[in-house]
Amino acid sequence: MKRLVIEPNERRQIEWLVDDVLNEYGPWDPVQFVTHAKTVAESLPIRVRQFFRQVQSDETDVAVLSGLPLSQDLAPTPTGWDMAQKTGVGCREEVVLMLSSAALGEPFGWGDQQNGHIMHDVCPAPGKELSETSGSSTAALSLHTEDAFHQCRCDYVALYCLRNPDRIGTTVVRADRLDLPPQLSEILSEKRFHHRPDQSHIGPQGHSSGAVDVDAILFGPPESRYLRIDFDDTCAAEEGDRAAQEAIAELYKHVCDAMEKVVLEPGDAIFLDNYRVAHGREPFSPRYDGTDRWLKRANLIRDIRRVFMATESRSRVIA
Repeated sequence: MKRLVIEPNERRQIEWLVDDVLNEYGPWDPVQFVTHAKTVAESLPIRVRQFFRQVQSDETDVAVLSGLPLSQDLAPTPTGWDMAQKTGVGCREEVVLMLSSAALGEPFGWGDQQNGHIMHDVCPAPGKELSETSGSSTAALSLHTEDAFHQCRCDYVALYCLRNPDRIGTTVVRADRLDLPPQLSEILSEKRFHHRPDQSHIGPQGHSSGAVDVDAILFGPPESRYLRIDFDDTCAAEEGDRAAQEAIAELYKHVCDAMEKVVLEPGDAIFLDNYRVAHGREPFSPRYDGTDRWLKRANLIRDIRRVFMATESRSRVIA
């Protein structure tokens, strides 16, 4: 894991930059600001920009920025992303995450996730405790690569910790840490797996556009494999393909053996390479009293034209 600790003078520089953004661009609207974010991010401290350039060129699987600024009067943790959107809480932190993210990639969103917002809130929501969404809590969030079902899935997942008093762990598995038998790797590299949309993408009609019918789980350079898996929603493409289904179960055992835990502190932002890392979250008991774990999240892509081609427009929100 690659980590950069922000120094006090750099933190002040970032705080001033956030002030400038909120003053110059008016009421905070991530969708409106995102086209300016990469240019404004050039004013981030030079060590931060160099850090992200190195992360991208080295294909660093897990990178963390520590010591990012947080509001002294940070609002109570909202009870779900919809409440966060209604009240607009954490907007300064969204600017911090937007600028940091723009130094690494291009932020984008999904029309069927959190009302098409580009900046997401990850916090427990009543009634969602057992779901496979960012509002879950008492059920562990299963290991997955983000939006595995879609050809335009992100290159990086960015998570910025605002509050985590119970030290709830983000679980990660790095593809390079998996010691898989050759026969298993061969099966997982074949296009015989169905990646279904997860619960956050399933609409009232019970389906989502853009699903990939058949594809592999392992792909890319043999010496450094890429990974595409959602253990809740990936299955054998053919109902009778017992070997493929057994390969998923065997992979899960190896993944559990290689699983690591990262405890994010307030002011930490973690950037996960979505092609090289599967991630999840430990279960916890929510209090719904304003003190629960609260993160901001962004999806980042290296080439924004992939999003434009998926939307057939210049929109950064995939319908």
